[in-house]
Amino acid sequence: MKFPLSDSCGLGPALRVIGGRWKSVLIWELHEGPVRFGELRRRAPGISEKVLMQQLRELEADGVVSRHVVREKPLWVEYELTPAGQKLNDAVHTLALWGQEHAPSHARTG
Repeated sequence: MKFPLSDSCGLGPALRVIGGRWKSVLIWELHEGPVRFGELRRRAPGISEKVLMQQLRELEADGVVSRHVVREKPLWVEYELTPAGQKLNDAVHTLALWGQEHAPSHARTG
């Protein structure tokens, strides 16, 4: 069952952007700078090419990731965080630290 999150506090929109299995991973992998598509796929083992493309398109539509075609031979595509994406990465990092601190003592059972 999904519970609606209020847009007035900002948490709802933020969680809709990073929701899903791979988006926070992709944001983290892009935090140091531009990364080629193939490299992103290697850094996220288990993600299919189709899902990776879909997640990147959604992040691009949300203004978090930018896509650049490098017109050299051979052509390649790289992705990087926008300024808004960098701010979102800071928030994701803070959530990760919280998870590391609290996960062992608050692990769910059953």
